[in-house]
Amino acid sequence: MWEIITYYSKNHPNKCEMDDFTIEHKEENRTCWDTITVFLKIENEIIKDWSFVWDTSIITTRVSSIFWESIIWKNINEVLTYDYEYIKSLLDEEISKKREKRAIIWLLATKNSIHKFLQDSKEEDFYDLLEE
Repeated sequence: MWEIITYYSKNHPNKCEMDDFTIEHKEENRTCWDTITVFLKIENEIIKDWSFVWDTSIITTRVSSIFWESIIWKNINEVLTYDYEYIKSLLDEEISKKREKRAIIWLLATKNSIHKFLQDSKEEDFYDLLEE
């Protein structure tokens, strides 16, 4: 798994502002000053594409592409059920308490993009995803 994470941290297949995105959302982690913007292309409630621009830490960058691959072609309602446990299952490794927010910022930004798309007046925060 470490080889995959290292590869993805250096090679970002989806690092760009998508031209034909449906919705975008910017998220910040004020603890470590990570800032990301995600772009989603949604058709018939399915995530067809996902890209990002960022200024983030290494752990955040490592998770991005693994997360991206896991949500393409998923129904947006399914993605709204994901939480920190989902991210941990993708990484197959332990994440320290101080790095949890860094690991889930992609999920948080994606879920808040979906909420914007649905116009459901919801906005989640880190604690919504970290609750056990």
